[in-house]
Amino acid sequence: MNEQLDNELLTGDLRKNLLKMSIPTMLGFFLQAVYDIVDMIWIGRISASAVAGVTIFSTVFWMVEVLNEIIGTSSISLISQNYGMGNTEKTRKVVEQTLTFKALVAIIAAVFMAFFLEPLLGFFTSEKEVVQAALDYGYIRIFFLPIMFSSYSVNTALRCLGDAKSPMYIMIAAAITNIILDPLFMFEYFPGTNIPGLNLGVFGAALATVISTVVAFSIGFGMLLKGDKKVKISIKGLFSLDWEIDKKLLTIGLPSGIEILSRNLASIFTLKFVSLYGTNTVAAMGIGGRLFNFAFMPIMGIVMGSSTIVGQCLGANDIKRAKDTAKFSALFNFVMMGILSIIAIIFPKQLMKIFIDDVNVIEVGKSMIQIMIPALAFGGAAMGLGSVFAGSGHNTPFLLSSLVSRWGVQVPLIFLATKVFHLSVIYVWISFLVADAMEMLIVFIAYKRGTWENKRVS
Repeated sequence: MNEQLDNELLTGDLRKNLLKMSIPTMLGFFLQAVYDIVDMIWIGRISASAVAGVTIFSTVFWMVEVLNEIIGTSSISLISQNYGMGNTEKTRKVVEQTLTFKALVAIIAAVFMAFFLEPLLGFFTSEKEVVQAALDYGYIRIFFLPIMFSSYSVNTALRCLGDAKSPMYIMIAAAITNIILDPLFMFEYFPGTNIPGLNLGVFGAALATVISTVVAFSIGFGMLLKGDKKVKISIKGLFSLDWEIDKKLLTIGLPSGIEILSRNLASIFTLKFVSLYGTNTVAAMGIGGRLFNFAFMPIMGIVMGSSTIVGQCLGANDIKRAKDTAKFSALFNFVMMGILSIIAIIFPKQLMKIFIDDVNVIEVGKSMIQIMIPALAFGGAAMGLGSVFAGSGHNTPFLLSSLVSRWGVQVPLIFLATKVFHLSVIYVWISFLVADAMEMLIVFIAYKRGTWENKRVS
């Protein structure tokens, strides 16, 4: 049933609407990124091997994010377009199916991941301390994978309904929980005090993360059950599968999921090549990854807000507004990342020192930060324009851009640098910059072709 909705995202100043949707998301992700950085700081106090172990596990773990990405990307276009059309009944069903279907997929993924984790870790390192740290950190994260996937779903659903503030509050609550529990679980005494801790090491860091994830899911799920946020889900609806919707959840985001798989496999190969330079370089890359994610959070805030607005605009058949939203998103991301790049170029050593005191790791990480963070300016612009693909459900350009930039550009460059010419690790970092520039070019071409303008999934 379609009904007229009081949807403010489809009227008024689009820049104001975009920032209204994006800033709360950015703030939520910002605090989450602060936690990630604090987490790595605490892990860095244990040893370089602990940092390397968590880095390797995180790289492997993100392989299962393919499944989350497929269903999550599909749900963005399905929820936002149906809501933009005023079809609240279909919107409710899509939200319910997203939660149920994603949880089932996560259970299957967790079983496979638990069986194959140790052999996968052996692909990267034979150092027992590094492998043990990865296992200590990894198994509990895998066990709680369904809750993690579902916590993403409730936040996505709320944003697609035009409510960006609630996910922000949820993420803030989860991050604060994480920040408090981390040192309490990891060390014998809470740092700087006489308060006794559990002294669980990297396992404690993982335990703090899963507890905060449970908190986040519980809050968001409760909001959707109460129905205060425009759509009310039912428990009954969560215990039945609707193949018509589930098929769309699998297929619409499939190109995006394959893109994430492609990107993650490229990351695995990259980490394998980086491991040739030694544990210190792997540890530096792990720290750089946390910094990279921290810088990436504002981009994600803008893109999530933009994708929601684009989807609702396409549901209401307002293509011009969808275009203007994406262009402003791309420009905003490029300028924002340009400012962060200047900071990274000027203060690389200081940024590394936040995480670790090992002078060898710091020295390796300096050039990495100066090169990899500026690459985000290109990536941010590409993702801003690419919000039209997530909003419309036309996700093939994401796949094409990833395949070409990662496998056609970055991996061959890294192979040449490490195996053929035996160059310094700086050339590995440069490959990120070149690949992101290529990705931006491909996304721009796909945006200009305009296939997404006529794509509907509802």
